[in-house]
Amino acid sequence: MEKQKLGLPTDRVTIRHVAEHAGVSVAAVSKVLRNAYGVSEALRTKVENAIDLLKYRPSTAARAMRGRTYTVGILVVELTNPFVPVLLEGIDAGLAEANYKAMVGVGRAASKLETSMIESMIDTRMDGLVLIGPQISGSVVAHYAKQIPIVAIAHHEPQATLYDTVNSDDFAGAQMAVEALASRGYSDIAMLSYDRSDSPSSVVAVQREAGYKAAMAATGLEDKTRIIRHPHPSESRTNELAALLSSEDRPRAIFAWSDLDAIPLLAACHELGIDVPGELAVIGYDDCSLAGQPAVSLSSVNQDPLELGARASELLLSRIEGREDAQHVLFPPKVVLRRSV
Repeated sequence: MEKQKLGLPTDRVTIRHVAEHAGVSVAAVSKVLRNAYGVSEALRTKVENAIDLLKYRPSTAARAMRGRTYTVGILVVELTNPFVPVLLEGIDAGLAEANYKAMVGVGRAASKLETSMIESMIDTRMDGLVLIGPQISGSVVAHYAKQIPIVAIAHHEPQATLYDTVNSDDFAGAQMAVEALASRGYSDIAMLSYDRSDSPSSVVAVQREAGYKAAMAATGLEDKTRIIRHPHPSESRTNELAALLSSEDRPRAIFAWSDLDAIPLLAACHELGIDVPGELAVIGYDDCSLAGQPAVSLSSVNQDPLELGARASELLLSRIEGREDAQHVLFPPKVVLRRSV
């Protein structure tokens, strides 16, 4: 009752409660708790006052069981996507504030390799894991989340209770891409995706395909809905792109599920002498650094990888400190229009 009168949390107090009450970040509270170098007296006083008032006690049992290595494992599907390095930069910046170091592993879109690498990271006593675009299912992620704190990016599993997710709202982003094309008078709009037969339903392409279909229906173009599937991005798709562009029923506009396909599509148009956007309009997803280059000028859906990464590191640090409630964050994307439409 006394806590209610003071406006304080009445359930188990977590490090996030302390941070909010002190008006600082979770990483700052973590620094004070472990007496990190460089903590100012003013910050220490703020945090310690909040700890005393809230009667916060870190989860010492869990910390004693595992100890701390101040290392975090980051598992990515691949590093060829120019979106990924910026995402890693955002994650690393957040971890560095708390004096954590990151070690990166590449899963190469192979579920067996991913599980093997996760187990190796657990065996080396890392304090937590960030999974970027994992190809393993949510149930497998949950299995490992019982052993180590996990945050997944580009993995849609909002019902997960044992780990956190951070995503762009891929459904809304795909809708926005279609709406941008339709608003410019295009009606024959196809989506370029890939063969998902070996991928779990949590991958971003599922949400983007659903958003594409919903937008086509909402704009009265449902009868023109067409998803063109090429091999997985880990495989060469040069022949398929050439065949698509040379076909008699080539669409007038294409929404590519990722810049990974949109940029090669633009290159193939250039090789074949197809005018963009005069003969074919193209919009991608990710708004990677190459998309904004004047020679490329690809319209794309931006999902702010720096912010995604920073939020993921914040969630992971609070999980490492003992938070148990699952959080699922969706960031609103935005369309960046350039010459390709």
